[in-house]
Amino acid sequence: MTQDQVIDISRQALFLIIECSAPLLLISLVVGLVISIFQTITSIQEQTLTFVPKIVAVFFGMMIFGSWILTKLTDYMTELWSNFNTYIR
Repeated sequence: MTQDQVIDISRQALFLIIECSAPLLLISLVVGLVISIFQTITSIQEQTLTFVPKIVAVFFGMMIFGSWILTKLTDYMTELWSNFNTYIR
């Protein structure tokens, strides 16, 4: 396995991690922003109020995007295993 192959595999893996985590992180960001705006308007400063809606939103995001994330991960692993013989030369 050459240094270029290792760098290429690492680059693909990092991009895949970013790509798969982005939808759930964006959902959490939007929900947190909406809740903070709501807290500012209503003058409620309860910090624990943000956790439950974020958890519920990320759970629903996993239900929506879970199959897509799993497909991306299994496709990447299938590609790695199908090219395994080129890595051990």
